[in-house]
Amino acid sequence: MEMKTLQSDMIAAMKAHDKERKEVISTLVQAVKKLAIDEGTRDDIKDELVDRAILKEQKSAKEQLESCPKDREDLLKEYQFKFDVISEYAPKMMSKDEIKAVLTEKFAEVIATKNKGQIMKAVMAELKGKADGKDISAVVAELCQ
Repeated sequence: MEMKTLQSDMIAAMKAHDKERKEVISTLVQAVKKLAIDEGTRDDIKDELVDRAILKEQKSAKEQLESCPKDREDLLKEYQFKFDVISEYAPKMMSKDEIKAVLTEKFAEVIATKNKGQIMKAVMAELKGKADGKDISAVVAELCQ
């Protein structure tokens, strides 16, 4: 995801007077800018950095949604909307089958050790931001049996 895309979508939401959508996209833009400043890049923001910020915001939105009391329908609706908008911009995650294919193809020697910690350390560098950590862990556990 490019920063320009986020900014242009935010402007489009402002022009359409879609206040809720604009606020969610604005939150994403702010999160990206904060992460960029924290990492010392202010002007040339890489797509990978934008994706990391979006995934972090998506995770916190999901946690909000899951921890919200079921009787608070107004909050549930708001959190669901926020999660849905963020999910539109989040990079597509790999499925368990795709993860398994990558692991058996690129990490066969490490998997042969059956040392889950060592495998996770080697694999996470390659798949971070491309696949959910829980899915990776499940596939690694399956391959270690």
